[in-house]
Amino acid sequence: MSTEPAAETPQDQPAPEVVADQADQAEPTVAIDPAEAAGSERERKERVLHTRVPAVLEAELKRFADNLRIPVSNLVRTILEDAVMVADRAGQGIERELRTVANRVGDERAKLRSAVSKFTSLDDVYGFQPLVLNLAANCARCGAPLAPGIAAHVALSETPGPRRFVCDTCLPGRNPQQAD
Repeated sequence: MSTEPAAETPQDQPAPEVVADQADQAEPTVAIDPAEAAGSERERKERVLHTRVPAVLEAELKRFADNLRIPVSNLVRTILEDAVMVADRAGQGIERELRTVANRVGDERAKLRSAVSKFTSLDDVYGFQPLVLNLAANCARCGAPLAPGIAAHVALSETPGPRRFVCDTCLPGRNPQQAD
């Protein structure tokens, strides 16, 4: 293991073009086409990408390109373009599915909220049991805060749902002046 510091390379300078036959190439590099560097007016500015591939893959690409009678570079470009397009479409499909699921969750949330809001009417309650609260709650009818230790009434119902409490003032059949 060497303790010498690695030579610093400026980040702002483009990597030099590397000949494709170099087997000891450290990493892919990008070279600029001379026509592009001269200010070519082509709409599509192409870049040359050099990369290492296993010998088996190179042989398969060359064989496939020969069978199609096209240059290997065109074959590789087409494969890459198709792969990017497929990945983009897959991403769009996933995004569409996520939006659909989010909409369903929103719809179900609205249904649950409307079902819970039905309980505030106290129409399904067949009675009220007096009690002293041990936890903080709110009155199901007026929304007044009910502190622990205060006398309140729990609504009794056969309909499943959250427990509902009412204050003395909102207890049906009671006149606000009758409250203690």
